[in-house]
Amino acid sequence: MSTALSGEADAAQRRALIGACRDLQRLGLTHGTSGNVSVRRDATSFFVSPTGLPYESLEPQDIPLLTLDGLWYGRRRPSSEWRFHRDILAARPEAGAIVHAHPRHATALACTGRGIPAFHYMVAVAGGVDIRCAPYHTFGSQALSDAALAALTDRRACLLAHHGIIALGADLQGALNLAAEVENLAAQYATALAIGGLEVLGEAEMRRVVEKFRTYGRQDAADADLTHGGQSLPPVR
Repeated sequence: MSTALSGEADAAQRRALIGACRDLQRLGLTHGTSGNVSVRRDATSFFVSPTGLPYESLEPQDIPLLTLDGLWYGRRRPSSEWRFHRDILAARPEAGAIVHAHPRHATALACTGRGIPAFHYMVAVAGGVDIRCAPYHTFGSQALSDAALAALTDRRACLLAHHGIIALGADLQGALNLAAEVENLAAQYATALAIGGLEVLGEAEMRRVVEKFRTYGRQDAADADLTHGGQSLPPVR
């Protein structure tokens, strides 16, 4: 790729990351500058939101680049949470983007040390039979990154005790969508806890649901009882 084309691609990724940061606020997933977002650039580097800057004022050149060995480039320092962005992207090659946020309901659950159990089958959207809560560690620390990685084992999202959430996606939109779904589930779970009499789905059923989620939303998903009749509609009878 020529230098010019590479520069255009980098600028496009930086603009997309700024859009995702602003979407965190638009979707009510965070307030102020408390969240952060990263997107993979290539096998050894990624863009991440800068520390302490209002999202509405961000410009593409404000978005720093980090390498997986800890070098950063640009005019603004990276987010204080750069460690877990780096470590997750290094450990999870399928992840193209990461969203970290402090949404109201998921954060409230995390402040009680709770994860989200299989009270609803949609918990499987995060990749497993539950959504774990990592134990508390100081923000920005290596201990927090290690705890987040453990909570994300075989999962695409987790809560962080007394902190917030992390969601992974193949791209920025996927990570944002998952973060929003986790917050929705957290709100439903908190409501169910308040009502009382909560029931949790059994592990065998959740294993079936997790397997079905492997093809969830795919246009080529197989269904023995469903046959495609073509794109043209049949005549009215």
